[in-house]
Amino acid sequence: MSPPDDIKTLTALLKHEFKDISLLEAALTHSSLTKGHRHAKADLDYERLEFLGDRVLGLVISEELYKRFDTAEAGQLSRRYNAQVRRESLAEIAEEMDLAQYIKMSDDLAAAGGKQNPAILEDIIEAVIAALYLDGGYQVARNFIKSRWWSRFDRVDAAKKDAKSALQEWAAKKGKGHPVYHVVEETGPDHDPRFVIEVTVDGLQGCKGEGSSKRMAEQAAAEKLLKGLQSE
Repeated sequence: MSPPDDIKTLTALLKHEFKDISLLEAALTHSSLTKGHRHAKADLDYERLEFLGDRVLGLVISEELYKRFDTAEAGQLSRRYNAQVRRESLAEIAEEMDLAQYIKMSDDLAAAGGKQNPAILEDIIEAVIAALYLDGGYQVARNFIKSRWWSRFDRVDAAKKDAKSALQEWAAKKGKGHPVYHVVEETGPDHDPRFVIEVTVDGLQGCKGEGSSKRMAEQAAAEKLLKGLQSE
């Protein structure tokens, strides 16, 4: 049985002819179509593939940064790495590829904006990387990552500290200990959660941040606190 036309279009975009097209189909399938279904197998949606793709992406990015920036210290490499694998970067690449049109999910989740959810887009792009890796090997996965990530390495903000790291360094220099983050509020359904997180540092008024993941909310809170420090 030949793959549907939309999958053929995507394989052309990925520049890889799949031997096992079911890998790519699973990478594009949200668990809302598989969980709780009788006889459903774990590999019918993207969750396990996303786990693997995250590691493949991390290895490829780490290897390239190590080779490309051969005089950079470990801390600089870490900042560059974090900039490339953060949720916002992955979701942005998924949007550039218009991956949303290929995602399969339940009607109610799609109606609630699930295909535009950054967390889902992040998972999908990592699952696609895993599908490429399992079907074609390391070099195929690397070629795809190269085509989408390499141009980002030299961006102005590619070596910039993220807000949490910058706040932690500032607190350490001031002898204030580590910033503390705690969840103030968690709302929304599982497929579209919203978190409000407050960060506190000794001697400073706490600041709250909001996001669709705890990580994003923590970054928002840290950035807000840092902006307050700069204005003083």
